[in-house]
Amino acid sequence: MRMRKKANLPSKVCETCKRPFVWRKKWEKVWDDVKYCSDKCRKTKSHNQ
Repeated sequence: MRMRKKANLPSKVCETCKRPFVWRKKWEKVWDDVKYCSDKCRKTKSHNQ
């Protein structure tokens, strides 16, 4: 993969906190499956729904 400029990174909105977050290298292979911005949001997902 070629280097990306930070301004050109894809982004999503967290399903728990509704804040936008941007692509991270560690999510490269699973970006389509990423729904939460952090482990904290992922763990608290059932409390907010």
